Amino acid sequence: MESSAFVRSVNIGSATLTGFSDVGSTGIDKRPVSGPIEVVAPVSGSALAGDAICDLRHHGGPDQAVYAYAWEDLLGWAPELGREIGPGVFGENLTTEGLEVNGALIGERWQLGSSLVLQVTVPRIPCRTFAGWLGERGWVKRFTQRALPGAYLRVLTPGAVRAGDPVRVLHRPAHGVTVATVFRALTLEPELLPLLLDVPELPEATRERVRQRTAARGA
Repeated sequence: MESSAFVRSVNIGSATLTGFSDVGSTGIDKRPVSGPIEVVAPVSGSALAGDAICDLRHHGGPDQAVYAYAWEDLLGWAPELGREIGPGVFGENLTTEGLEVNGALIGERWQLGSSLVLQVTVPRIPCRTFAGWLGERGWVKRFTQRALPGAYLRVLTPGAVRAGDPVRVLHRPAHGVTVATVFRALTLEPELLPLLLDVPELPEATRERVRQRTAARGA
């Protein structure tokens, strides 16, 4: 399946005013672009040239440089939302096809096109900006219960990406902890937290959060 995986769409957004963000603006409205987009390892903000991230306290930076969501999972939301779903509607930079995004392992490495290499870091945790953008009642709860969060990625090797680029999985760690497992552990199933303690590829901030929550549960 992964051998036929590809980038269905590359999506970037501009900053727009909103009442659903603590900073008063958001770049969640991502739109598909036709040409190649340069991707670099950011100190803050988005890895994609021309893409806006406004709330830099909670989004962007080295460990959330790129956000990917599977086209198959987007289509699965359409009946519940009662509307057509297009690439970028969840604020994702990369809409993939033929790739198990939520089944990807933390630390898994992907090559996109000829040179860009990304590494899976953490799942997306829904926020009120996301809910406000979609205009769906109870959206954070619904998204959490579905446990199909999509994946954030860090940039290991900069390069360009465009729609149609093949995606090749270069490496899968041995620990077996997936994006979906981390999401469930951090949200509705804290009993899974111990599984995350020995995953060195998790960002240090996430690992510290896991350590604290695990210790609290054992107290």
